Amino acid sequence: MEELKTLDLKASVANSMQEVFNTMLPMEAELIDAELAEIDNGNRIVGSVSFAGSVMGNVNIQVNEVFARLMTATMLGMDKDESIGEEEVFDVIGELSNMVGGNLKSRLYDFGFPCNLSIPSITSGGHFRIESKNWARRESVAFRYREHTMLVEVYITSNR
Repeated sequence: MEELKTLDLKASVANSMQEVFNTMLPMEAELIDAELAEIDNGNRIVGSVSFAGSVMGNVNIQVNEVFARLMTATMLGMDKDESIGEEEVFDVIGELSNMVGGNLKSRLYDFGFPCNLSIPSITSGGHFRIESKNWARRESVAFRYREHTMLVEVYITSNR
């Protein structure tokens, strides 16, 4: 457990998200204080992946639907005013979760915590809360692109 405490989860997630923004989404996303991050404007979409192995946990990426659609249009090379289906939006948010989760899985392996990564799951709607309890560590990282905010939360515990 001590090794897990020394892993800088926040920096790993922040670097992973910056890499995703720079390569897959040519957007200038700014790292902001997670305590100030609010996801609003109606429906929210949360992409999640889970870890299982010598560590257990999950990564949640949460955005509002407007930002999710903008990211989808950008990633797929579409005009933001084109009709974008829910399936495409869910696929893009799921893929973002998978990329960040995969990068974190590699960091965990480097620290001696081999684990497997689940396939992404998506939750959407206007009135729900994401709660994860009884984890050894919880880290939150937030980003802003123009008026849009993205919140990335990591929950993790060791099985050792």
